Amino acid sequence: MTDVEISVAAWGDLEAIHRLEVSCFPSPWRREFFESELNGDSRLHFVARRRGVLVGYVFAMWFFDEMHINKIAVTSSERRKGIAEALMDRCLDFARENGITTISLEARQSNRGAQAFYEHLDFAALYVRPRYYPDGEAAVVMVREIA
Repeated sequence: MTDVEISVAAWGDLEAIHRLEVSCFPSPWRREFFESELNGDSRLHFVARRRGVLVGYVFAMWFFDEMHINKIAVTSSERRKGIAEALMDRCLDFARENGITTISLEARQSNRGAQAFYEHLDFAALYVRPRYYPDGEAAVVMVREIA
């Protein structure tokens, strides 16, 4: 993965981020949500690029010693190549450097692939949140404690 660069998301990335969002999710965030995240306090946002083309992103927030992963996506042609793990590693590094002890996220109950990915990263499924997504699907809440 030496040809993939991870950097902090910038305003110039918004259009590509939103295009990727729309292509990946049945209930995508509006572009304004990403703008708000870039402006927000206690927000963390990274993008991944291969040969200058945006191929993934992660958006997270933190409050005191807790972090929440709001969004992560990788373009379909680049999946299973370590990009999502590299993005999550940047979040984990930030957490360790800043005294964050817990990271949480939600995964669609039907998305066993995402749940398996997070389990690989030492996240544990804690409970199901019914009707979490706009289409009525439940979410599996997953948490990782940081040593």
